[in-house]
Parts: sequence; structure tokens; C-alpha cells
Amino acid sequence: MATSSTRTVNLMGLDHQALREYFVEIGEKPFRATQVIKWIHGEGITDIDKMTNLSQALREKLKETTIIKAPEIALDQLSKDGTRKWLLKLDCGNSVEAVYIPERERGTLCVSSQIGCSLNCTFCSTGAQGFNRDLSCAEIIGQVFVARQQLGLEKTDKKRRITNVVMMGMGEPLLNFDNVVSAMDIMMDDHCYGLSKYRVTLSTSGVVPAMIKLAKVSKCALAISLHAPNDALRNILVPINKKYPIKVLLDACKEYFNPENEKKRHVTMEYVMLDGVNDSPQHAKELIRILNGIRCKVNLIPFNPFPNTRYKRSSQDAIDRFSMILKRAGLTTNTRRTRGSDIDGACGQLAGEFADRTKRRFKIKVAHERAAAQS
Repeated sequence: MATSSTRTVNLMGLDHQALREYFVEIGEKPFRATQVIKWIHGEGITDIDKMTNLSQALREKLKETTIIKAPEIALDQLSKDGTRKWLLKLDCGNSVEAVYIPERERGTLCVSSQIGCSLNCTFCSTGAQGFNRDLSCAEIIGQVFVARQQLGLEKTDKKRRITNVVMMGMGEPLLNFDNVVSAMDIMMDDHCYGLSKYRVTLSTSGVVPAMIKLAKVSKCALAISLHAPNDALRNILVPINKKYPIKVLLDACKEYFNPENEKKRHVTMEYVMLDGVNDSPQHAKELIRILNGIRCKVNLIPFNPFPNTRYKRSSQDAIDRFSMILKRAGLTTNTRRTRGSDIDGACGQLAGEFADRTKRRFKIKVAHERAAAQS
């Protein structure tokens, strides 16, 4: 993808290949891309004058034609359980949120891909607010950049703070395909954040054609916002199911990881537990049946209510019973632990702000579920 040198370019949002193309376009050697991308994402440097292995002439040229800019922190909150949430302001006046969830052996960052969402899942208040716009690659990878800067670079103790990234924040990542893929490429680039393909997870509600395309261009892990074991119920909870029903979706899941080359990889099935809606033993048995033959794990997600929702969280007894039925059938099953609820940072509680075309302000609740990416 070519980048015009006649306009100001945000180098934050160029992956390795795009950066090579940019340098060729402005008459420079492509190896400069590796030098610059190391400075930005490897070293956390945004001041071009500090990129000391670039010539003075090149530094002056870059200062005239480029910027290196991530979203700005508008609010930084720390939960009593260690979860940390940032409200990040964008140039257009919109804001998104990113959440860092620390655990003993890993640290997971939940990242947004859009402002609002067009899929209108009924348990999701993000969808109820409507869709504003896609985030640029710079705005997506900028969330990782900001979080890493705030958590501290691994200069002294060499301990990696962010071990996992999950594309499970605001929006449907596969409806912002190119920007999301480029951002994930930067996450997995050894010169940048060096994250394993097992530890960068994209969660989709089931945009099947884009899933098939994703398998060809990215090695990221895949999570499916399933939430129902049959079409009748999923049509209500996740309306995109009317276009890509469960069988079509699960057939795509079967083929996502190459059965010969990637035998150890599994698709994660996300299942939010809604009281009296999808949490009965019969639902569990239906789920077992439709997942037969698919290499997958199931994440059960206790629902976190938000204002004006008609849904309630399943009781702990119902969640435990549902989990036991799945496990007895041989399905690897985990129940998500609620984190960051005291700062509205738990699943379904994130709030970003965006302005519509009349500049009115809205609160957005994030509904795409966050999970620690599977090791």
C-alpha cells in the first residue's frame, strides 16, 4: 500500500511493509523502515531527532512530512484488583478505552477497533448507540503503544508487561479489516512488540467472508462471540447470525487453523451467561452438539449489566452447572473472572465517548467481551 509523500503521514500507523514502501516513495532505502519501526515500537521513541542512526538530512525530511502520534490519555483509572483503564482521546474529539488486566503469569490488553458498532447485538449497548467510524491503524496500535509507555518499557527488569492483546473492545474488528490486520502485524513484528501469534486474539461476531480472508493473511488467534447454541436464539442476541447462521460460521471455524500444520491451535468460543435466556442444561447440551468436531475451547462470561439492559447475569449455580455439563462432554471450559468492576472496567462496562455529526455527546458501553488470550 503506497503512501503519498505530499501529505503528513503518521508513522505510528505504518506496518513494516507500508513503511518500506513509504521510504522507497520518498527516495530512501527500504531498510530505513526497520530502523524507524524499531525506534517507534521497540524503543518507544516519537522524537525523530532522537533516532540517531538516521542521517540529519533524513531526520529533517521526516520532520517536514511525517508525525508520530498516538491517542492522548484523557483519564487513567486503577482498580483495586490491579486492572487499569485508559480513556484515550482521538484527534476528531472521539474517545475510546483500553483496559489492561494483569495476572500472575501474563498481562492482557483489550483494544478497540471502531467507535461504536453497527451489528446491534441486543445485549450490547455499544450497538445500541450506533456506528460512528473505524479507527485508523495508528489509533489501534496507538492503544498498545500508550499502554506500554504507561506500564513501563522492559529496559531494566526485562519483564514483559503486555504478553497478550485481545481485539475485543468497541466495534467488530473484521469490519475494519485492513487497519486491524496492519495493527496486529505490528504487534507480532519482532522489531516492535514481538507478541506470539498465540497471544494476539481477534474476536468476531461472525463476519464469515472476512474470517476466511483473515486466515490467509494473519496468524492471529481467533475467538467467536457465539453466545447461543441455535439459530433462533442467536438471531435475537447476535443479529448478524441471520446473514451468517451458526452452521456457516462453525464450518469456517473448522477450517480457520490448518489441520495439518497447526494441530495444537483452537478457536475460542465466547458465551455470555444470561439468566433464563441461554443458560439452561438444554442449552449446554445443544452447545455440545454443535461444537462436535471443532477444535475449540469455551469461555463462559458472567454478564455484567449496564443501564437499561433487559438482561441479568446467570446465577453462579447456573454457570457452574452449565460448565460441568460441557466439561463432562470433554469440552475445555473456563469461566471468566470479573475484573475491574469498581472502575467500570469489567466486561461490558467500558465507556468511551464519541460525537455524532451534530456533535452531540454519547456514552458508549463496550459489549464485545474481553478475555485473556489463551497461552
